[in-house]
Amino acid sequence: MSKHTYKQAGVDIHEAASFVDDISTLVKRTQQKRKLANAFGLFAAGYDLSKYKQPIIFTGCDGVGTKLELLLKYDLLENAGKDLVAMNVNDVLTCGADPILFLDYVGINKIIKRQLTRIIAGMSEYLTACNCILAGGETAEMPGAVLEGMVELSGFAIGACEKKDVLNPAEIKKGDVLVGWPSAGFHANGFSLVRRIIARENIKLSKKEAEKLLTPTLLYHEVCWGLRKAKIKPAAMAHITGGGLVENLGRIFTKRGFGCHLKVPHWNNDVVQKVLRHADPADCWDTFNMGIGWVAIVDAKHVKKALKVGSGAVVLGEMDKSGKVTCEISRKI
Repeated sequence: MSKHTYKQAGVDIHEAASFVDDISTLVKRTQQKRKLANAFGLFAAGYDLSKYKQPIIFTGCDGVGTKLELLLKYDLLENAGKDLVAMNVNDVLTCGADPILFLDYVGINKIIKRQLTRIIAGMSEYLTACNCILAGGETAEMPGAVLEGMVELSGFAIGACEKKDVLNPAEIKKGDVLVGWPSAGFHANGFSLVRRIIARENIKLSKKEAEKLLTPTLLYHEVCWGLRKAKIKPAAMAHITGGGLVENLGRIFTKRGFGCHLKVPHWNNDVVQKVLRHADPADCWDTFNMGIGWVAIVDAKHVKKALKVGSGAVVLGEMDKSGKVTCEISRKI
């Protein structure tokens, strides 16, 4: 009587091992300006922090959410990898840290090398841009647990900075100015609502519209590096994801009695507006970034310099003692 094998159960460990070898070039791309302290592919990855005098490390964990369903539907797998990196790296950047290491978790029904390689290629492109190392990850082949054709994605980012450079929201004061930088789209949150609207309102998207709707989350490392180069140390920075401007900014300062009223420019994105017109207006502020993906809270004396950093920066408002965050559209462009 023949014995059962792992491969018969739907898991091919040799295919998984060869996949790691296949993506070695993509992994090496992320070790140009930073290097691991040990070899890639071992049980854990290390990084030498001895160049820092007083290093503080920061970690973050996030995924791509239900946007992934649409990315798979429209065959935009590289975007999924970029979204995964940005959703994690941006969170680490908010603390004033530089992203150093990134790990991914991929859960699938069956290993399809070409599909996975495209996702990793997207990760590699974004990680190379912000000098972050793809330090390792986990590819879990789980027939029965993950539906055929679906992919589960999670990411984990580790950053570091000097203790003196860590941002301190306790330094926020009345009169500080909130400067915002534009988003490329909805980014990777709120897509349960986006998908509901598309389905219930029977919205038809051309291939070009779908690509625009599903554009990757922006990386904001250049904004952070630009502020640092301009010798501007914000009291705080926020990556505007789930919860929108209201929740993401509110968690920083409302418990200490501070607030703000934001005047946000009209979101000049035709595909986004095609969806937003069917959403509850109040709920939009609590769900989407409304066109602003990054916010820095700076001293009023630094505003002019801050507006020259990156592209598209705008003044959104200033800190007050209202204890709440309120928003309105300031103008239609």
